[in-house]
Amino acid sequence: MKTQIDLKQILKKGHISDEIGLERAMILDRKLRLLIKENPELADERKQLRAIIKEYENKHWSKDSIISDEKIQESDFAEFIAEQERRFVENRKNVIKDKISEHGINQQDLGIILGHSKSYMSELMNGISPFNNRDLIIIHRLFQIKLENLIPTIIPQKDRTKIKASLLKINKPTIKLAKIDLEKSFS
Repeated sequence: MKTQIDLKQILKKGHISDEIGLERAMILDRKLRLLIKENPELADERKQLRAIIKEYENKHWSKDSIISDEKIQESDFAEFIAEQERRFVENRKNVIKDKISEHGINQQDLGIILGHSKSYMSELMNGISPFNNRDLIIIHRLFQIKLENLIPTIIPQKDRTKIKASLLKINKPTIKLAKIDLEKSFS
């Protein structure tokens, strides 16, 4: 599931493909605006990201483009998803900060444990770059943080649809998704 934003991947790709990509990029832009004060080297990346956002908006949201009710609904849903992801990252950051503080260390010390520089650790904690599984497992083991607080555990909509169809096909009533897994959330 793609729920962790990766600035470097967006810049490498050079464009945004869809509304969820736009919403994620705009969240990244806001985060970068704040982080540039302590990491001025991010200014050029923010400038590149803003150009990518502007290109998408000019193509899909200009006065010359057709803006249907369906497009607005897609945009609203993408905004909802991106906001849920942002909240997850913010909550994860707070949980980790609380635990490292509880153990008398700081974010830079955690970076040393994980083998990351101070600036990269800041990018991870602020959701600019995604944590890798190794880092999250180490954090989980060191601080006994529940994996649900470190890794999004929501099943994407397209996977839920496939799973429901597969469950009907194999006809095993004892295997089923919980109601929460069937609700509309992340895509």
